[in-house]
Amino acid sequence: MTQAPARTDILAVAREQVLERGEGLTQEQTLAVLQLPDESLEDLLGLAHDVRMKWCGPEVEVEGIISLKTGGCPEDCHFCSQSGLFASPVRAAWLDIPSLVEAAKQTAKSGATEFCIVAAVRGPDEKLLAQVAAGIEAIRNEVDIQIACSLGMLTQEQVDQLAAMGVHRYNHNLETSKSHFPNVVTTHTWEERWGTLKMVREAGMEVCCGGILGMGETLEQRAEFAANLAELDPDEVPLNFLNPRPGTPFGDLEVLPASDALRAVAAFRLALPRTILRFAGGREITLGDLGAKQGILGGINAVIVGNYLTTLGRPAEQDLDLLGELQMPIKVLNDTI
Repeated sequence: MTQAPARTDILAVAREQVLERGEGLTQEQTLAVLQLPDESLEDLLGLAHDVRMKWCGPEVEVEGIISLKTGGCPEDCHFCSQSGLFASPVRAAWLDIPSLVEAAKQTAKSGATEFCIVAAVRGPDEKLLAQVAAGIEAIRNEVDIQIACSLGMLTQEQVDQLAAMGVHRYNHNLETSKSHFPNVVTTHTWEERWGTLKMVREAGMEVCCGGILGMGETLEQRAEFAANLAELDPDEVPLNFLNPRPGTPFGDLEVLPASDALRAVAAFRLALPRTILRFAGGREITLGDLGAKQGILGGINAVIVGNYLTTLGRPAEQDLDLLGELQMPIKVLNDTI
């Protein structure tokens, strides 16, 4: 009977397979990375950084997000304080067009090339799409920035409408692995989300799809999620870490340990060597300033600056100063059009 290879052998395998050949790790290999001991973390992050630099380059994409419609969502995503089904403090509110334009201006001033309009809905109705169309037109008249949207699940007609509006990228997170999804959401299915993502790609928009780590998933399910994303092959993967929200079913879950979060960042980079891997919500509470630096030197090549939808982020200046300190150039708009 042959002996199973030592866990640290996965780093040698990954160096040859991912760094040298650009082939992402399999689900089984990703699990081996997630199981590495803390003493291997520095070497793992170093390898993930090398992979990011070789296959993506040094540039970091900066994005700001704004909520057009906040709260009152009919879905029961257990992590989200915007659900109208939970006793959480977020209440339904709409943002007017002048405020949307001002938010886009402030986002552009931070050096961001992408501005994402988000709405807490199952999917957009005619009123919301009309508001989005008016917002996009108003922003385009005053701000030189690419526009992304995150409006829930779409029909083919809605996908076509957004593409016609010139939406550059559509965000729709799978949130977690296929096997863990029923523990996170019960009001719609993982397959419904997958269907929207397929239509978005076929319409020519870039696909942005990630999720949240630390929602009670096992390491096996975390590796499964990376494999699900590799199969989808999105242009961008936002990595969020659960920031437990009072009043939600996940409000009492423990914050993911920083070492687990960093291991996951590196593992997702090794599974997705050419993808934009974006630091998103929860990194402040999970990683703090030092962890943010380690993540950017461990596979991350994009950040959301400023605040998130219902939680506070770091001031944009702090992230931009960090990128300057690390000598990581911010991706410019002319290179992305």
